[in-house]
This record gives sequence, C-alpha cells and structure tokens, in this order.
Amino acid sequence: MMKLKSKILMLFTALNCLCVFFPSVLSAVDFTSSENRNYTLVERTDLRRYDNGKYIGLMSREIKAFIVPEKTDGGFLYDGSFYVNQDTRRGVSFLKGGIHEAIPSEFSISDDGHFRMIEDRGYPSFRSFPSFPQKDIKPGDSWEAEAERAIDPLNKGIFTRMPMYVQYTYLRDEVYNEQEVYLLSAKWATRYGSATKYVDQYGDESLISASGNHSATIYVSKTTGNALVVRDYVEETYSYSDGNKITFKGTISLFTEYPPTVNEDEIIAQFAKDFDVQKTSAGIMLSLSDLKFKPDSAELLEGESQKLVKIADVLKKLPQSQFLVEGHTADTGNEKGEMTLSLERACSVINELVKLGIPEVNFICKGSGASKPVADNSSPEGKAKNRRVEITILE
Repeated sequence: MMKLKSKILMLFTALNCLCVFFPSVLSAVDFTSSENRNYTLVERTDLRRYDNGKYIGLMSREIKAFIVPEKTDGGFLYDGSFYVNQDTRRGVSFLKGGIHEAIPSEFSISDDGHFRMIEDRGYPSFRSFPSFPQKDIKPGDSWEAEAERAIDPLNKGIFTRMPMYVQYTYLRDEVYNEQEVYLLSAKWATRYGSATKYVDQYGDESLISASGNHSATIYVSKTTGNALVVRDYVEETYSYSDGNKITFKGTISLFTEYPPTVNEDEIIAQFAKDFDVQKTSAGIMLSLSDLKFKPDSAELLEGESQKLVKIADVLKKLPQSQFLVEGHTADTGNEKGEMTLSLERACSVINELVKLGIPEVNFICKGSGASKPVADNSSPEGKAKNRRVEITILE
C-alpha cells in the first residue's frame, strides 16, 4: 500500500464563492514535481440560484486565470490575470464570449505553506486550500487544515473574508483519463456571522450570515503530483440585512490547463526587424511604443492600424494561444485617469486585431496606467517611451 508524503503544503485557490485551483504537489515518498511552469486555471460551474426559496435561474460561470510563478528565496511569487464570464437565465446555461478584462492578483506562498496576498482584489478567493500533512499517509487516513475564503455572492465588488476548516481523506488509488491518480475527498462547512464569532470588518456590511456545505473530490496525478481536476458539490445560503436569503446549489468542475508550446525563436525572428520583442516570464512580448493615439484618447490616429497588420498575420498562426494586451501611460498625476486610458487603449488595439481576423476570445485586456514605467517620466522622451501597448503571447 503506497504512502503519500507532502513536499509542498498547498497551492489551491478559488474565485468568488467558487473554487479554482493551483497545481499541488503530492509525492510518493521521494518523488518531487517538476511542473513549475505557467498555467491556466479553468472553472466551469452550474449553480441553481434561489431568492427567498424561489428558483431564479441557473448561474453559469467560467472563470480563468493565467498564472506566472516565480521562484523566490523561501517560496514562490505568483502573478495572475483573472477574468470572468457569467450570465444567469432561467434554466439556461449561457457563457458570454468577447474580450476579457483582466483582474490583477499577486500573492506569495512560502516553502512552509504560508499564503500571503500582495495585491488583493478578491482573487483568488480560496486561500491555503488544499493542504496536505507533513507525514506519510495511507488510504483511509484523514487530516484537517485551516484555510481562508473571500466571497462576493451578489457580485457587488465587495469581498468578505471568512475562515474555513477542511477535513481531507485519502480515499484510494484510481485511474483517471488513463492516468494513475490519488483520489482525495475534502469537506467543509460554511459558517459566518455574529453567531459564529466570524465577522470581517472590511467585508460586505449587509451580509449578516452564511451557512452551507461543500463536498469535493480531488484527483492528483501520481506522475506529476498536480491536481488534475476537482469536483465540488455546493449548497450555501447567504442572509442579508434587508431580509433576503440567497441560496446556491449545484456543482463546480475545475481544471488546470497549460498553454500550447510555440516556436519562440521563429516568432521572435518574424517580429525582430519591426518591433521591440523579448522573452518574458509570461511569454514573448511585443512593446509598441510608437503606436500613436489621439491626445488623451483611445482612438488610434489615421493609418496607425496598419502597424498591426504584420502582428495579426503572425498571431493568426497561433489559434490555440491566448494574448495579453496591456496598456501603459506616462505619469501625469491622475492615477485613476491613467488606469482608465491605458485599459481603453489596450482594448482599442484588440479591436483592431479582431478586425484583422483574430477571434476576440483569444485576448485578455489589461490596463496598468503609469505603474510600470520603462523610462524616466521627467523628460518628454521618457514619457513617450512609457506610453506604450504590450502584446504578450502567453506560454
């Protein structure tokens, strides 16, 4: 009977009140995982919503996040771009397509499993989940661990954090999709509110209490130590100060995907003569600092779209890839305005590339304002360099 031993305590997370995960390492005795590459988290969920006991409709949601891990002294730093497709219709599952606006997230996980948010906009929402014991275990063994959860059930943009206490069980060994796996279960109860002594003073003041249960199965690859899939069965009720009670019931399916492999040298060679191109931790990046927009506008000057034709011709050859388009501005002292303009300019570039034949679902749009300068803002030349749009082929 094979024993398991954890080398990394946790790397699992979820979005909103729904799970999405990071690859976790469960190892057989001395086995260690080599999968420290960029990856995409995918969550597909179907939850039935009831308002005060009345069925409202099926909430269909797909959440993705492109995650770039970086090894640091004592752990890993994670840079993520999250985005959500969602709609609710009575009895109908419907996912919107189109251009996705990135929600940035940055967090770290130390070698001893400590999770710390650096840029917290509610994503990821499950933190320190799952966790594995630092001892050998065998089928039938159970253990418990604490985690934290950030929720926003009504999509107000206000996230409430609550503790969670998870009981895990190593069920048995199985074969899943022709791969040998460890099968685990995870169960926890949702408990929040003054009656439970858990209240987030920075959360949604109108959320009075929350209760419910989660029951998940986790398939962990014996070969890589990565979680292949999680299936979570959910029933939760949220009570608000206006007297409304919102209940969700249903299932969540979670996957890890890896970007397709591309020929980096070939792509760089195609761009090198005309663009500033470089390899980054996220993938091959083009920096377009000479793309001209109307002053304080996201509208390209006449003729500027022609500069995107060659880029589009190359990107069309990568139909399975995803492209992050990130806008940047010079520092003018108007942080909010800079962020808005940078996002609008990135989306404007995407719209032009879509006109040139690239599906809009392949793009993630991100605005970073003046937060990532590449030159000194004290000179006109430096400001000109900082006004740029970057296109990264995520890999």
